[in-house]
Amino acid sequence: MPLRVRLTLLFALGTALVLLLAGTLFYLLLRANLRDAVDTDLRTRADVLTARLADRIAAGEPVPGRGDPAALLTGAGSIAQVLTPEGRPLASSADAGTAPLLAVDERARARSHPVWIASDADDRALPAGQARLYAVPVRAAAGGSPLVAVVGTPTHLTDRAEDRVRNVMVTATAPLIALSGLAAWLLSGAALRPVDRMRRQAAEMAASDLGTAGDGFQLAVPATRDEIAALARTMNDLLARLHAARARDRAFVADAGHELRTPLTVLRAELELADRPGRSAEQLREAIHTAAEETDRLIRLAESLLTLARMDGGHVRRGPLALDELLDRAARAAAGYAASRGLRLDVTVPAGDRPLTVFGDPDLLRQAVDNLLANGVRHAPPGSAVELRGHRAPGRADGVPGVVVVQVRDHGAGFPAAFLPHAFERFRRADAARGRDDGGAGLGLSIVAAIAAAHGGTVEAANDPGGGALVTITLPPVPDPPDMFPRREP
Repeated sequence: MPLRVRLTLLFALGTALVLLLAGTLFYLLLRANLRDAVDTDLRTRADVLTARLADRIAAGEPVPGRGDPAALLTGAGSIAQVLTPEGRPLASSADAGTAPLLAVDERARARSHPVWIASDADDRALPAGQARLYAVPVRAAAGGSPLVAVVGTPTHLTDRAEDRVRNVMVTATAPLIALSGLAAWLLSGAALRPVDRMRRQAAEMAASDLGTAGDGFQLAVPATRDEIAALARTMNDLLARLHAARARDRAFVADAGHELRTPLTVLRAELELADRPGRSAEQLREAIHTAAEETDRLIRLAESLLTLARMDGGHVRRGPLALDELLDRAARAAAGYAASRGLRLDVTVPAGDRPLTVFGDPDLLRQAVDNLLANGVRHAPPGSAVELRGHRAPGRADGVPGVVVVQVRDHGAGFPAAFLPHAFERFRRADAARGRDDGGAGLGLSIVAAIAAAHGGTVEAANDPGGGALVTITLPPVPDPPDMFPRREP
């Protein structure tokens, strides 16, 4: 069921309930007020009649019989009657009739205390129709049985007023519910119109190419400054991020295809040349060696792409680890490669900062450090050193430990100034020396940045004031008890 229809039905139902409750309460209050007014009038008239009877009884005057009711019943109303203890009327008004107004049981109760009675015209044969009666006892002289004074008033006026109010309320309920439903339909339509417009725009967007739609293809934001406008702005932010991600993915796929095409082309050419007749054994060995190198390049590129895909998917295994031990192992593993190029590796971790505790994936962090060491060794001049440093930054005054910093510096030519803003973009190379001919695909620093981001850290590339490239990884720390990482002898 559409939301607009549900809102209309809900509003109409709510209006009906409100009208029902309010109308019932108003009707009950009106009925109670009318009856209170009637009862107050009856009490006043009963007091007048009983006072006149008491005066006559006290003066020793006989209570007049049926032939003289007017003087006694003056001021007692249109329905008034005085009954003997046996139930015989001593005085009766014209509207009360000649028969007793009270039944036997009612007279018995009225001789001891006041009694309210709802009279029915069919039962009592009242000329005035239905009436409300009030009977009170009047003590006779010398301890005799009390008389009973009865006053009443017709109820047709109050009954008619109650019926009229009830009929008006019942008659007006249906139009009011219909008007409230119409108002709800119009208001919900006006409120949901921007939503329907955004739905149509989203449908058009789904039918088009989001990757080529551009930044201008966004949902229209209503000028109402309400929740719907906030929803439109949030959706536009989401669409902008989706567009940027789509463009980034397309560029990544295009760059990856370009990187894969070159080694595959070379590999195919070498295999075709090796397959030609008349090739010597030396030429075949050279072709196989070249094909193996290109295969290694393909393997490295595939592993880099898989690592980036893993980072994009958020698949990171986390746990506390001693980063200083990881740096030592990475330096030992790269020492042979560095020595083959006439370089040395310097690892520096202050004794007071050991262990450098972080929370993360040891394999991924090791890969990030290995990538930085490989880049440093590849571009450092022979005879120089590649420096690997790790330390903990000073903590805050409230006891929060400082971040963990890992830096790799070489003493080569450094990064070109124009390359630094794009250093961590995928398939971005600084120059020909940092190109595919030297084994790089432009993914090493991108992988380092992705690993750092997956661990809640940052990475920065810069040129050291003393010369050479400097890459800094900053990782959030984890509180480390002294015995969390027992030291192992080297």
